[in-house]
Amino acid sequence: MNPLSMPPRLLMGPGPITVDPRVLQAMSTQLVGQYDPTMTAAMNEVMELYRGVFRTANEQTFLVDGTSRAGIEAALVSLLEPGDRVLVPVFGRFGHLLVEIAQRCGAEVHTLHRSWGEVFDPAEIETALQQVQPKVLAIVQGDTSTTMCQPLAEIGALCRAHGVISYVDATASLGGNHFVTDDWGIDVVTAGLQKCLGGPSGSAPITLSPVAVAMINARKHIEAGIATDSDTPSGSRIASNYFDLAQIMDYWGPRRLNHHTEATSMLYAARECARLLLDEGLDAAVARHGLHGTAMLEGLRGLGLTPFGDPTHKMTNVAAVHIPDGVDGEKVRTALLDDFGIEIGMSFGPLAGKVWRVGTMAYNARKDAVLTTLAALEQVLRSEGATVTAGGGVGAAREVYA
Repeated sequence: MNPLSMPPRLLMGPGPITVDPRVLQAMSTQLVGQYDPTMTAAMNEVMELYRGVFRTANEQTFLVDGTSRAGIEAALVSLLEPGDRVLVPVFGRFGHLLVEIAQRCGAEVHTLHRSWGEVFDPAEIETALQQVQPKVLAIVQGDTSTTMCQPLAEIGALCRAHGVISYVDATASLGGNHFVTDDWGIDVVTAGLQKCLGGPSGSAPITLSPVAVAMINARKHIEAGIATDSDTPSGSRIASNYFDLAQIMDYWGPRRLNHHTEATSMLYAARECARLLLDEGLDAAVARHGLHGTAMLEGLRGLGLTPFGDPTHKMTNVAAVHIPDGVDGEKVRTALLDDFGIEIGMSFGPLAGKVWRVGTMAYNARKDAVLTTLAALEQVLRSEGATVTAGGGVGAAREVYA
């Protein structure tokens, strides 16, 4: 076989995105041993950097090795025991994912449902908390399947008032949408690198409040062979070994208790993603995503495309538009990729084949990427027989920038 070679792409879908070259450069850094002082120092730096990203003082802020779904599963399997009640408000595909993972944990799952394209009012969530009295509320902030962003400012306080642990999946939103873990009182948050953080998929940042840490540590069972005489098992064993946050916390903590071999190059990537984000400033990064996301949305409107969903609750970093009647959505995506090297996305479930999803995230949340995508899409739409205003997309986006 020849050496691996991938074609240049501009990834303007809902994720993954084009990785920032500085992150790729960090990933090429030489490996060191997992207990080398330089490695443990880098791990400590990662913890501190992600406290800044999550806007939290939580000591237990670290990485779960694996894609963003690894972080989700680690959080739920470590919090939930068989028979525990969990409440999941579902407003898109990834709410359904939380339901499935909680069911696999043996939990008694209760759900709320909103039509795709809508979000929940805090009052209806509070009513459900009173009725269900769950141990955990699990909710997505930004669901890329619908491009909706769930308001969370009141959720943490509501959960604490009812003695409920709050868990938020911020995979697609963190870094590009406003998120303040401590100010909102959220107990557990997980994310992924491949969206607004500007990295590759494969590492899942997580932060845990002291209340969540105590709940998880009440189920700590150290593996035979590394446990000491003082390591007394307590509670029911967490069902997963790899995603056992009680043991992973000891791996990242002062004990450096062996649990797995850290994904070193992914740690380098995660460190650089956080460093770049904090160097830019979180508020500036959210504003940048808002600017370019707005330009993209207005440009899509300028091409005659109709946005999907409630515009007041749209994520900054992904826009969804209805595919025009008579246009083959997949054929347009294929032509964009083949002729221009640009990728956009379709959607799932009730939106499959009905909308395109166009992302402006992280390294791709910039003017040239937006204008290039709109210009290419105009040409492809025209070739498919759609009626478009010449220059309408680029022109509308340029008005936003002006």
